Amino acid sequence: MRIVITNTNLRLAGGIEIYLDTIIPAICEAGHEIALLGKMDGPVDRPGIGMHANVPVWCLSGMGAPSAFRELKAWRPDLIYAQGLDEPMLDAEALAVAPNVFFAHGYHGTCISGGKSFSYPVARPCVRQFGWQCFAHFYPHRCGGLNPLTMWREYSRQETQLRLLKEYRAILTASDHMRREYLKHGFAESAVHLVPLPVYSGRDNCGSGYASLHSPLAGRDDGWRRETSGHAQAAKSNEDEWRLLFAGRMTKLKGGAVLLDAIPAVAAALGRPVRVTFAGEGPAREDWAAQARVLAARNPNLRIEFVGWLDADALDALAKSIHLLVMPSLWPEPFGLVGPEFGLKGIPAAAFAVGGIPEWLTDGINGCLAPGDLPTAHGLAAAIIRCLHDSNEYARLRRGAVALARRFSLARHLETLMAVFAEAAG
Repeated sequence: MRIVITNTNLRLAGGIEIYLDTIIPAICEAGHEIALLGKMDGPVDRPGIGMHANVPVWCLSGMGAPSAFRELKAWRPDLIYAQGLDEPMLDAEALAVAPNVFFAHGYHGTCISGGKSFSYPVARPCVRQFGWQCFAHFYPHRCGGLNPLTMWREYSRQETQLRLLKEYRAILTASDHMRREYLKHGFAESAVHLVPLPVYSGRDNCGSGYASLHSPLAGRDDGWRRETSGHAQAAKSNEDEWRLLFAGRMTKLKGGAVLLDAIPAVAAALGRPVRVTFAGEGPAREDWAAQARVLAARNPNLRIEFVGWLDADALDALAKSIHLLVMPSLWPEPFGLVGPEFGLKGIPAAAFAVGGIPEWLTDGINGCLAPGDLPTAHGLAAAIIRCLHDSNEYARLRRGAVALARRFSLARHLETLMAVFAEAAG
């Protein structure tokens, strides 16, 4: 089968691109041909998607849409696997070329802003069905700013996107939460497929290579209790610090400010210093960094660092010194792949119970959940403390993190994906 993958970006800018970079070699190894069509190609310092597979690549911003689509048609694909080109006009152009399957990584066509959340008076998930009634909430809840032109433009774009989605042969979602979102908007059950994202490391055999686990500061005789199963050690002695990680794009709805508000209570309850590492970039970084400086000045037992965007190898190296992943997302994450990715490394997670997160994070098994409506710093602090307060409990959460992450295998994902492709391509 000849398959074209369309996506906004052609470089590893975020989770969608990492997912594509993971599955492209596996699809090629299964005997299929792959090509890529992207809207943009940047930042230039990031690796390109599928570079190791030597696939044909067409960039709309570089060569112009007419030329790119002309070459796409000449390649004669059997199927287009769409991740969204961020412009309904471009998605419609791709729909005219070949049968399309769309992976809904976000709230395409079901929310004016795409964030599916209210920002005022407090940030909280929104469960409304998309429609003209959303206009009544746009201003009071600050769904997408205060500009009426922005409101109308974004509403029109999402309305067009929702209409276009009806023309796809299949809609894929990573969580049952997202599948229910599209069923709520009138899609037939047979048209929307749950296809959980794969958690995969090139170091392993489809999810088994971290059986030995990278324990934080492993190899040091510093009070860690070695588990007989060979899994990671339990809590360190009291003079050491707990190390927490935020990994993702730094925007308001990702909840970094709430995490910072929660940390002093965590350090006080656990009775030892806490270090928080923020890995990633985004428009909220400067505000979070300023908040962190104030907190660190007032609390000598806190250390907060911002390390910027990290590639896979750097993030993997950082993971070896991390005790807990914290996902303070205030919006309903469609899935939250970073959670099971770190779970495969034996790192539990604390997060708000929003969106698709509870589908991979089971409270008390591979981490702890905080109430998601309303999400508060107090609730998040309590979830973090429950993960770390007891060494035996923490060791059990680490084992649970590995066990649950292994359910999201690359092999299972590809089996489901290719079955949908075969049916869609006829």
